Amino acid sequence: MDYKTLTYEHTDRVVTLTYNRPEQHNAINQLMNEELQHAWQRFRDDDDAFVLVITGAGDSTFCAGWDLQDAANLAEVGDWDAFRVSLYNSPGACGYTRAVDIFKPVIAAVNGYAFAAGLETALLADIRIASENAEFGALERRWNIVGGDGMTVRLPLVVGYAKAMELIITGRRIGAAEALAIGLVNEVVPREHALVRAQELAREIAELPQGAIRSDKESVIRGIGRTLEERLRIEAEMTLSMFMRRDSHTLGAAAFKAGNLKPTWPHHGL
Repeated sequence: MDYKTLTYEHTDRVVTLTYNRPEQHNAINQLMNEELQHAWQRFRDDDDAFVLVITGAGDSTFCAGWDLQDAANLAEVGDWDAFRVSLYNSPGACGYTRAVDIFKPVIAAVNGYAFAAGLETALLADIRIASENAEFGALERRWNIVGGDGMTVRLPLVVGYAKAMELIITGRRIGAAEALAIGLVNEVVPREHALVRAQELAREIAELPQGAIRSDKESVIRGIGRTLEERLRIEAEMTLSMFMRRDSHTLGAAAFKAGNLKPTWPHHGL
């Protein structure tokens, strides 16, 4: 598939997915949404793609959210049953935001504005690297739009209930320093360095055995909202999954026993 609103670069097991509508501040329209569904699944299903880096074109905007000019052209909601069917079948209106089936590591290089659906996009990542000029905010409040792509679900998990409710209710914009202080981002770097740092980290992660990383991420995601007993059972199940992978955890244990700090993974941990 040839993308018109995205760039998809695959180098050394790291994929960089760039939201590429800089003239519209990388806002997500219907075409970009369709292309994002394809691109995320393309990464998910590619055995040679280990880590995904997401970013926005330019040096001032990660993603400004939903393209409201495009949204204004959408038809009004009609029959409730038809809408409900389409809702449950949709992986998201602003990208791959309602899916939870990617257990490979995802890093966001937030290089500027991350507002509304742009913030929801950043929340898809496991690790967020922000440039010092990055800004975040649930700006849906201005236009009476609900957070329909993970805002009310993922933001409380990342920053906690109280801070998430403040940001969601007020729509207040926060800078990179405050985002770091509340745990919304993992690291702040100089302007124009977010992508460089994210790709550097992605390459480091891509050199690690991937099987355990994916099992652990799946355990965390599947355990959210469950009881402690259920979460421990899921974790144990994920431990068992390592016995079924081509690179068993016993290879790592044997390397440790032999004093080998850099084991050789025949299948690179897949």
